[in-house]
Amino acid sequence: MQKIIEVKGLKKSFKQNQVLKGVDFHVYKGKIFALLGSNGAGKTTCVRILSTLTKADGGSAAICGHDVFKEADNVRGCISLTGQYAAVDEILTGRENLYLIGELKHLPDFRKQTEKLLSLINLEDAADRRVLEYSGGMRRRLDIAMSLMGKPQVIFLDEPTTGLDPQNRIVMWDMIARLAENGTTILLTTQYLEEAEYLADHIAILHNGIITAEGSPEELKKILPIGEISLEFMNSTDADKARGLLEGYPLKAGRKIIEVSTNGSASQLTDILNRINDGGLTISRFTQNQPSLEDAFLTLIGEKGGKNE
Repeated sequence: MQKIIEVKGLKKSFKQNQVLKGVDFHVYKGKIFALLGSNGAGKTTCVRILSTLTKADGGSAAICGHDVFKEADNVRGCISLTGQYAAVDEILTGRENLYLIGELKHLPDFRKQTEKLLSLINLEDAADRRVLEYSGGMRRRLDIAMSLMGKPQVIFLDEPTTGLDPQNRIVMWDMIARLAENGTTILLTTQYLEEAEYLADHIAILHNGIITAEGSPEELKKILPIGEISLEFMNSTDADKARGLLEGYPLKAGRKIIEVSTNGSASQLTDILNRINDGGLTISRFTQNQPSLEDAFLTLIGEKGGKNE
């Protein structure tokens, strides 16, 4: 597979605050790459450097084979950036916003591209309404469509679903997935773990100025043992008795269900089941809970709050 973005040792400081301390990653053509991190982790700083809006203090970066620092004009010719807030003209209609970008870029077929993009973002019916009348989700979709005018090879989406309700967020996810299916390479920054898990082919976790881990969502989840089991009993009386039998294990108890945290070892699982059996109780349902991306993320950045803590 072709590497379309290559980043090595990227560094950036603001006064005494070193935001990026040597960031390394690469993105393959036609894939969705998610840069995941907490607020202030440096995700937006990284995107601004790669999109030639901010200068780095050190390291190297190349996009579409062009050096980001030495060939900025060539880089700008193959990328597009959508920021955290929709940059649309509210006075114009949706179609007029797209026409404006096409004319500014001197695209010969901008009217044809406009119609295709309106279909892609499901705004054909609202194309001739002023953007002032659009919902937040409609504005974000139009903003991304404007970024796609000229068919860039790479699009940076910086927190694209910030402020959207769950329904509009899912619509946006489906649109982003379709872009990748059509060959666009996407670098996505997000705080939403479910967004990264739903969309990304590859995830890199940015923490304390470096990439602390990367891989597919499934690969990242595999760093944790399957350490939580769920035991369901026939009635609350049995569940209460089981809670006493399992003294020493971290528990989360409901009326008939007890969730037990372990270290994932076979010996602890055997011990739990033996205690239940020796106590004369019957388990009506047993489940081993899979670690989530949230569990992996919290573990990798060293914060408490994961399910197994």
